[in-house]
Amino acid sequence: MYDYVLAHNPPLDPVQRKLVETTHRQFPESAGMQSAEEQGPLLAFLVRLIGARRVVEVGTFTGFSALSMAQALPADGTLIACDISEEWTAYGREAWAEAGVADRIDLRIAPALETLKALPAEPHIDLAYLDADKGGYIGYWEELVPRLRPGGLIVADNVLFHGGVVDPEATGSARAIKEFNDHVVADKRMEAVMLTVADGVTVARKR
Repeated sequence: MYDYVLAHNPPLDPVQRKLVETTHRQFPESAGMQSAEEQGPLLAFLVRLIGARRVVEVGTFTGFSALSMAQALPADGTLIACDISEEWTAYGREAWAEAGVADRIDLRIAPALETLKALPAEPHIDLAYLDADKGGYIGYWEELVPRLRPGGLIVADNVLFHGGVVDPEATGSARAIKEFNDHVVADKRMEAVMLTVADGVTVARKR
């Protein structure tokens, strides 16, 4: 069934495919942090759907999701990519350059909360993608929502956390995601849907 889904989604281009394979080869124990293959086309579709020009990504890893979104941006679009690892993002930098979108991506190596707090306070972000430390999701959300323009999107990954969200005794990251999911549902500034894509993806729109 999964192969069928991939066969009916836009295929990855050669640079995307190479980056996915390189990530699995270089970081076999951490490759699960990479957004799933079907999420690249989904993110690109959402960027195009809302005509996004200003994107923020929290958690870049080796750069597959940033690459997918940057390729969907107009030539003068900008994606701020937040991560704390020079090692991981070096692979992203190489792929972004190979794909011809490096000039659209502003990589900021620092704790993401610091980067978000330093952004202009007025609504200016069209789309934000959360795929970082799960305990930080609520904090990132609270910095992003006021900066999101009306009709803008926040897309959050891993909102099912491998099924851990249905465990009443959940701890650690699973508990943090449960709390985040409840926070999203209660936020009247946003309307959200949870999709069973990959490990769960929430797409939230600012009212």
